[in-house]
Amino acid sequence: MSAPDGDSRLDLLLADAEERRPVLDEGLPGEAAQRGPRPRAQDSFERKRTDADPNDLAIQRWAVVAPRGREGSQLLEAIAPLIRLREAEQGAPVTVYRVPPDMDAREAAAWREAECWRDDVPEDEWPYYLVLLGNLHHVSLEFQHTIAGSALVGRVQFEGAAGEVDLESYAAYAQKVVRFAREGTPERSPDMLFFVAPDGSTATNAGETKLVGPSLTAVQEGRDKGSLPVASVRAIDAEATDELLAAGASGRPSVLLSVSHGLGPPRRGFRSEEEQRRRQGALLLGRGEVLDAERMRGQRFLPGGLWFCMACFGAGTPSTSAYHAWLSQLAKEGAYGGKAELVLQSLPAPGHRPFVAAMPQAALASPEGPLGVIGHMDLAWTYSFASASNPAESRKSRILSALRAMARGSRAGVALGTLLRSYGEANDALMATYQIEASARAEGRPDPTDRVDRAHLWMLRNDLRGYVLLGDPAARLPLRQSALPGLSPERPGAIVLSPRAGEPTPAAASGLGRPSGAEVVSVELVVAAVDALFGGDETPRAIAARAGVSLATLWGWVDAYRAGGGSRLGE
Repeated sequence: MSAPDGDSRLDLLLADAEERRPVLDEGLPGEAAQRGPRPRAQDSFERKRTDADPNDLAIQRWAVVAPRGREGSQLLEAIAPLIRLREAEQGAPVTVYRVPPDMDAREAAAWREAECWRDDVPEDEWPYYLVLLGNLHHVSLEFQHTIAGSALVGRVQFEGAAGEVDLESYAAYAQKVVRFAREGTPERSPDMLFFVAPDGSTATNAGETKLVGPSLTAVQEGRDKGSLPVASVRAIDAEATDELLAAGASGRPSVLLSVSHGLGPPRRGFRSEEEQRRRQGALLLGRGEVLDAERMRGQRFLPGGLWFCMACFGAGTPSTSAYHAWLSQLAKEGAYGGKAELVLQSLPAPGHRPFVAAMPQAALASPEGPLGVIGHMDLAWTYSFASASNPAESRKSRILSALRAMARGSRAGVALGTLLRSYGEANDALMATYQIEASARAEGRPDPTDRVDRAHLWMLRNDLRGYVLLGDPAARLPLRQSALPGLSPERPGAIVLSPRAGEPTPAAASGLGRPSGAEVVSVELVVAAVDALFGGDETPRAIAARAGVSLATLWGWVDAYRAGGGSRLGE
């Protein structure tokens, strides 16, 4: 049953960066969505082992996707401790894939079939967890969206003020994930935190009444019944940036849901691309205060926690918005008093490169920051928690299911996967309406589809599709029961594999990361292997195979080189 147009509204979580107020105070009329163009069909089929624990890396497997060339090799070197951690956890070498930039959906799907789902590789070795390294011009967003239909995907990306690769932040993030996985915390249950920016807009009011309020009540009820293991449930009442940061500084691992407007361009536009990369997607709080990368950098905020950040461009800005053609048509017609034109101006300009938002980068780079951030890579509307048939009704369960998964100790990728299943359902339902219409046309029958229902599905599908994970998809809250045993006491975070069962063993006394019992190799071979890795012309797996060692051993050599140069390798 379709909702009357007057009962629905398209509320947008976007603010003007200069005026620091919502771009659409009262949203767009629901009827506007009926003009949305047919999207390209997305593959929502998952190839995971559904009969097994999705959190078990030994069964589901974890792999890395890095850009080709020297820069990609540097990124792999920077996260070497994280690669060793996952190798030990899954008891098998980590597969490293190298991909070209600017892959579209068709190319990504072909790559998935040719590389991830190869017939000459046993199916139980196909990776279900994929961590992408680099910005959106290194490994494209279309690649991420396409692969996320069949895998648990996260992106690790850090850059400096001028857009240069920030290798120190990559290394800091990897070390943080390893530290929390190795040490854990004394806590068995997390805190659940909820925040809505108190700006009085229709979008944040919808977030309060249809998502945060009902979710907070449901979590509290689950806690009281013992069905949801959380230590405390709390709504954060904050208008100032300092108040929000202070509320998230607890030592207990926490899951945070925040709903606010994300900054978009001012009416005159940003002065430069650098300014846009620095400011777009920052969070507008109460009283016009902004939580941006500069304010977040180095802060103790959600240490070891997970953050679901709902805001326009909160995770980043794509090269092309899913709403561009729709808004362009509305703006051309001057529809709705120029409101569509205001939103259109916030979308990426032709020729500007896409980018990951600076604020979550700063949070993830902090040693006392979160392990993962789920955010939006496009315009974020309130449809993600509204009914597809009646947007006035709440469907908090889509978001709440992800929060519950995090709180129960599931990995961040599993949590996002619960949300993306709803995307797959909406996408399939939407595409079915086009098929029904085409069949009716071919058979000379009246079109039986309801355009209002289709418009709701179109908005829901695109809104859900925009959510991505920043961080390692295998990261999880560092609860006491999740801490990994058997890590090396000599070198915290340095994990190698035994030559027999693939179990973690202490690193060799030399510090080169070679497991006891492994064959001794020449210094010349070690130096040649490290040089080849830095050269970037071969994959780490190929170099390790040629040297006759595991990837863990190869990364151990790299660590030794970083610690003391060539002389350390000689030891």
